[in-house]
Amino acid sequence: MTNYATILKESGLKATFQRMQLLDTIDRYGHISIDELYEEVLKVYPTISLATVYKNIILMVENGVLVEVPIVGKKSKYELHKDDHIHLVCTECGDVEDRPIIDETENILTTLSKNEHFNLTKQQINLYGICKHCQEKVAS
Repeated sequence: MTNYATILKESGLKATFQRMQLLDTIDRYGHISIDELYEEVLKVYPTISLATVYKNIILMVENGVLVEVPIVGKKSKYELHKDDHIHLVCTECGDVEDRPIIDETENILTTLSKNEHFNLTKQQINLYGICKHCQEKVAS
């Protein structure tokens, strides 16, 4: 089980009930939009406001607890900060799947950073396309 209080404290944030609830919900869903997150958290914490959710999400992104995954034409989704990985983002349904960064990808990034004299400290690779499920819906 993930210790959200430790994650928050290590990032310089207080472990409030609201933040713990937000992190738990994001962790359960993997990738979730603020609107979806708000609807889920309301079930457990009915007095929370949408403004509080937004404020805390922005704060946790700024402090490295969460990562924003932009989605073309749709609202961003959020996930807990993890080791570097690739996102496969469906532009039809907005689904986001995580994939590990393979050695070949790592080699390309290392070569690019060296050639550009760029000190790569963090990466977020988002690949946009149409997921298998949405492709099957179009084909049928």
